[in-house]
Amino acid sequence: MKPARTALIATGCAAALLLSACGGEEGGKTVRADGTLAPGSTLKVGERAVVPFSDAGKSGTIAITVKSIDIGPKEDLAKFKDKGEGTLPVYVRMVIENVGGTDLADTSVSVRAVDADGKGTKVIMASGTAACKGETAAEDFTTAGATYETCDTEGVKDGGEVGGVAFNAGDYKDDPITWKK
Repeated sequence: MKPARTALIATGCAAALLLSACGGEEGGKTVRADGTLAPGSTLKVGERAVVPFSDAGKSGTIAITVKSIDIGPKEDLAKFKDKGEGTLPVYVRMVIENVGGTDLADTSVSVRAVDADGKGTKVIMASGTAACKGETAAEDFTTAGATYETCDTEGVKDGGEVGGVAFNAGDYKDDPITWKK
């Protein structure tokens, strides 16, 4: 083999090795070297995001799959009385998976509703409704592959639009992962 060709092949192999160590593209999304999704990634509803996670003094790696984002009827907020006036509930149904296999029992995952431009809806819901009660991870959410389903109640001003939801905890606080409708 000629020296120039050998050098070119070696350079190509080194570049490929360096890229694989730093992460890369997976289905159009940037994945970090540790296998988690890079901050600022945008997904479609139904797509899975593997993220580092911590809550209630516990930490590990989880996968979040946003299954649906639906606006509920204003009657669902009747229990909030005047505080619910002018607001519609947004129901975000998710499947949470324990990817790392650490003890994540009694933790909970939440997302925030965003408008079509990716900005917050400026409505925060303190609790769920009868149609959408947030669940915490069960006592057996301690092994790799364990899953649970939950529903997060968010809100939007009456007449407003919901473009998706954002996960903005931990590594994603300043640059959230967003699921678009």
